[in-house]
Amino acid sequence: MVLPIDLLEVSLNRDISLLLKDGRILNGKLIGYDQYMNLVLDDAREEKEGGEKRLGRVVVRGSNVVSIAIV
Repeated sequence: MVLPIDLLEVSLNRDISLLLKDGRILNGKLIGYDQYMNLVLDDAREEKEGGEKRLGRVVVRGSNVVSIAIV
């Protein structure tokens, strides 16, 4: 089993995909995180029906993340 913090360590500066509690999916390059699993994504994009919405640099609160996948 992979621990979430270990996954974040190897995912720094790589593209990841996040599933959030409200059902949204965010994609972007992981550039930082902390012990609470708050994440900083660069060039973040939100998947939407019919395309995607560019968000730029975002901070995602760790309590809102359901799953993390390396893209």
